[in-house]
Amino acid sequence: MTARSRAGLAVFSACAIIALGGCASGPGESGSGAVTPDAPTSASSATPSASTSASATGSAPASTTAETVSCSYIAGGERSKPVDPPPSENVPATGTLTVTLDMTAGPVAITMDRANAPCTINSFEALVKQGFYDDSSCHRLVDQGIFILQCGDPTGTGTGGPGYRFADELSGDEQYTTGVVAMANSGPDTNGSQFFIVWGDSPLDPDYTIFGTIDEPSLDVVSTIASRGVSKDSSPNPIAEAKITRAVFG
Repeated sequence: MTARSRAGLAVFSACAIIALGGCASGPGESGSGAVTPDAPTSASSATPSASTSASATGSAPASTTAETVSCSYIAGGERSKPVDPPPSENVPATGTLTVTLDMTAGPVAITMDRANAPCTINSFEALVKQGFYDDSSCHRLVDQGIFILQCGDPTGTGTGGPGYRFADELSGDEQYTTGVVAMANSGPDTNGSQFFIVWGDSPLDPDYTIFGTIDEPSLDVVSTIASRGVSKDSSPNPIAEAKITRAVFG
């Protein structure tokens, strides 16, 4: 099952990005208040969108040439587990970072360029350091219209996050092509901990901050999970186990 063999754009149109759960929609985070590019304004879907009770203000630029930047992380959303917000000052805006998600299906390595999304990567790095993603299951798989695997809520329900929100880092030219990793949200500046991995080119509006990419071996792991399909019950969970046993640097 590949993205190219699917014909589900009608689903995408009808169901804009849904926040964490529901029909084939964009990345959304339910518990934190997100509805992404292909979900209606309900917080029940689990694609690139997330729901939250509070949003960050002051969108950050999509890229920067500064050595460091300042970021804003404000309280909001349902907290899945205790975690401290990331530092806000002197945030690195140059260099790359690699985080490997050790999943039951195999390792998935995410390579990130800090210049493209320094505040997003700063948050992701802080959550990895605190073990936030360890022993968490990816709760949403979409295999019609768009092709994403959504992860990042330790409760596995798509309703939780880190208890804080931060601004989008967008250029307006984002393309959600195969191998891209982006933040799920529930509207402008509502990023938290949920993210999605694009395993097939997906026609999403440029509303989701792209902060990394995965390589071919990692894509094979995600595609293998996706090949098993989506649960037939009310939840859009992948049938195959998609658990992050731990997230490590390198």
